[in-house]
Amino acid sequence: MAAHARVLDRRRFEHRHAGGSRDAVLRALDAHREEDGGMAMLEPDIRAPDSQPACALYALEILEEVDGGREPLTAGILDWLEGVTGPEGGVPFVLPSAAGWPHAPWFAPADGAPASLLMTAGLASIALRLGVEHPWLDGAVRFCWERLAAPEELDPYTLRYALRFLDAVADRARAEAVLDMLAGRVPPSGRLTVAAGTEGESLRPTDVITRPDHAAARLYPAGVLERDVDALAAEQHEDGGWTFTWAAWNPTAAWEWRGIVTLEALAVLEAFGRPIR
Repeated sequence: MAAHARVLDRRRFEHRHAGGSRDAVLRALDAHREEDGGMAMLEPDIRAPDSQPACALYALEILEEVDGGREPLTAGILDWLEGVTGPEGGVPFVLPSAAGWPHAPWFAPADGAPASLLMTAGLASIALRLGVEHPWLDGAVRFCWERLAAPEELDPYTLRYALRFLDAVADRARAEAVLDMLAGRVPPSGRLTVAAGTEGESLRPTDVITRPDHAAARLYPAGVLERDVDALAAEQHEDGGWTFTWAAWNPTAAWEWRGIVTLEALAVLEAFGRPIR
C-alpha cells in the first residue's frame, strides 16, 4: 500500500487497519468532488476530469466504510445523480463526456447513454445500506425491480451488482423470489467467466459474496465460499498486496487497482473471520 496505492486508499487502509481517522478518509475523498456535486478521477479506468457515475459508485462505497450516510458528500452525489438519471430511473454506465479523455475500452460511451442495470443497482445498493432518504433512490429502486422482473442474460459484473441490490433492498420476499430465479446463473465452481474479458478473467465467489451473511450466498454450492476465502488468503503477494485478472490498460491504473483490490481482499478476509497479515 505504501509503495503504490493512491493517497485516498492509504488513508482508507490506515482507518481500517492502523488506527487512522475517518476525517482523513473524508478529506482525501473530498479532493475528487466536482462543483456539480458529483465525483471525478476516482475510477482508475476513466481519466476524465468531470463527474462520472462510476466515480460516484466508488465514492459511495468509501462513504459506506466510514458510515457516511449523513455526510454532505453523500447528499451531493445523490443530487448529482438526479441530474444524469433517465426518465425510467436508470443511470448510464458512462457519460458521453468521457469520450474526449483517456479511458479503458470497456468505458467507451455508448450512443444515447442508455440506462445501466449494473450502475444503477450498484449505486442503489449502497444508498440503501447507508439508510439515506432521497428522491433519486425511489426511482432507481423501481428501475432495478423492473429490469429484474424477468432477468435477461446478465454479464458477471451486472449480476454481481444485481445481487448486491437484492441483498440490500427492504422488500425481502420480492428479493428472495428474484434470487430464486437467478440461482441457475452461478456454476458449480462459483466462478463467473467474463466472456468479453481477458483470457482467464472471471469473478471469483468472494468478488460477489463479500461477507458470509450476504443474501445471495445461498446461490453458491456448499463449501465454495469457504474454499475461495482460503484461496484468496493464499494469493497475497510477498509485497503484502493482491492483484487482479482484468486487462491493465494503463500502467498507472494498474498500480491504483492493486491498492484497491488489496483493500477489498482484506475486507473479505476480515468479514469471514480470517487473520490478516
